[in-house]
Amino acid sequence: MKVMKFGGTSVGSPERMQSVSQLVTRGSEPVFVVLSAMSGTTNSLVEISNYLYKKNPEGANDIINRLEQTYMEHVDKLYSTDEYKTKTRDFLKGEFQYLRSFTKDIFTSFEEKSIVAQGEIMSTNMMVNYMQEKGIHVVLVSALDFMRTDKNGEPDPGYIKEKLAKVMEENEGYQVYITQGFICRNAYGEVDNLERGGSDYTASLIGAAINAEEIQIWTDIDGMHNNDPRVVDKTESIRQLHFDEAAELAYFGAKILHPTCVQPAKFAGIPVRLKNTMDPDAPGTIIDNVTIRGKIKAVAAKDNITAIKIKSSRMLLATGFLRKVFEIFESYQTAIDMVATSEVGVSMSIDNDAHLNDIVDELKKYGTVTVDSNMCIVCVVGDLDWSNVGFETLATDAMKNIPVRMISYGGSNYNISFLIKAADKQRALQSLSDTLFNK
Repeated sequence: MKVMKFGGTSVGSPERMQSVSQLVTRGSEPVFVVLSAMSGTTNSLVEISNYLYKKNPEGANDIINRLEQTYMEHVDKLYSTDEYKTKTRDFLKGEFQYLRSFTKDIFTSFEEKSIVAQGEIMSTNMMVNYMQEKGIHVVLVSALDFMRTDKNGEPDPGYIKEKLAKVMEENEGYQVYITQGFICRNAYGEVDNLERGGSDYTASLIGAAINAEEIQIWTDIDGMHNNDPRVVDKTESIRQLHFDEAAELAYFGAKILHPTCVQPAKFAGIPVRLKNTMDPDAPGTIIDNVTIRGKIKAVAAKDNITAIKIKSSRMLLATGFLRKVFEIFESYQTAIDMVATSEVGVSMSIDNDAHLNDIVDELKKYGTVTVDSNMCIVCVVGDLDWSNVGFETLATDAMKNIPVRMISYGGSNYNISFLIKAADKQRALQSLSDTLFNK
């Protein structure tokens, strides 16, 4: 069985939903389908929650009314029979009445995550109704019945596997199984979620739990490209990536894949394939545990980076200095992307400056602190093991005309990263493409 995940744009209109229905029924084998909310829905639900927090029921109702109108228009276009139009309208009316119930008494407590979860619940019900109308043997499986996180907020794979096996046993023999991405329950049974982009995570967790043949992530682009096609000329789709290469690219800016998605699939040894809903016959990108030796695969960039340098003559031979520095970042729950050390100083980069002033104040206890904002990390990914003589030279040669603030190499066998000014991003990416791929 294959797991197929479709994002918000893939189910963002009646025509897209109809295309998804055709895609998941092309083969003879049963498939497990994970759907996101229709594009724009989650943002609208978050906006509704914000109005409710601000005790503004009129603002919330305005968003609810506009969202309901959009969905009702979709119903008329999606279904061809009065039976399924009525069935779906009645379901959606119940959903929007549920959302409106929170606006009738502004002092009523509510959970934002329960409100946001309705997007996936609506898209999956609409899809199941459409497929049933077409005579497809399909069943809706609620993610809230098997997807759960533990007390640390991490997925509980043992629970997921046990519950999903029971659900599949109770619903044996269907051609298509459909469930919601993103949403789950927490360790206390409350409605929760796997954070933004979590539908990829859902698909990977399900694939690992049912030992799927393959996990397919369907988007509106032909796989992962070797550079950012929005800012660089002549990019190409990558045909194969190692799981670790894909994780590096996802973390350092490749938006097509959620960074956490690959972990369950990697550990279970299940390949992940990135496919294009607009061109379903295109090969896309396969991600597996195979390393192609001696090959640079792609370049990615991560924006909104801040660099922090702390210089202290006391660092020389001072044990515990780095520990004290890193503990400051930990105390403010701020992750560090890159690190470079010298005899008297250390430089770090972060992508979250919410606590920057507090962090700098703490660091000043140990040395002189310098901050550089509006930076960008450019990451070159491939088989960059140090035994591949000259690979780092190729990357640095491409950057010879770009001012580089920091370089990170050796922390992984799969990447070399450069910290540069955001203003130099486009030039750097294009130069890397010209040097590494276009020659």
